[in-house]
Amino acid sequence: MPSINPSAAQFEAFLARVPADEPVVMLNLLRFRELAEYPAGFDATPCSGQEAYSRYGAVAVQRIASVGGRLLWAGSALTTVIGPEDEEWDSVVLAEYPSKQAFAEMLGQPEYQAVSPHRTAALADSRLVATDPQANP
Repeated sequence: MPSINPSAAQFEAFLARVPADEPVVMLNLLRFRELAEYPAGFDATPCSGQEAYSRYGAVAVQRIASVGGRLLWAGSALTTVIGPEDEEWDSVVLAEYPSKQAFAEMLGQPEYQAVSPHRTAALADSRLVATDPQANP
């Protein structure tokens, strides 16, 4: 089953497990739809999933910066070397936030919420993993 948005339980676990007032790097694994699937009545020109994600990303990067975060890295995924053979990704994004509170604040911004339908329309599946950039493996 595809995972596009966190469940309430997943978001609560994020808030409970990620240390407060410490940076968090979000690892995004993205698989795009061939054609974006917008909800009925949403005003958007038909496009590919990748194009819809670009619409989202142009604003999301600004919203990340508005809470003191930054885009660390983004690139195309080539192939899964270790993992389920049927789990392939199109893109990988690393975004750093100064804290979990900053991430949550961004999600609540009206500008972010207005552009998030592009993300949902774009994605066939995704993973979002909160990581501690200060921890040693």
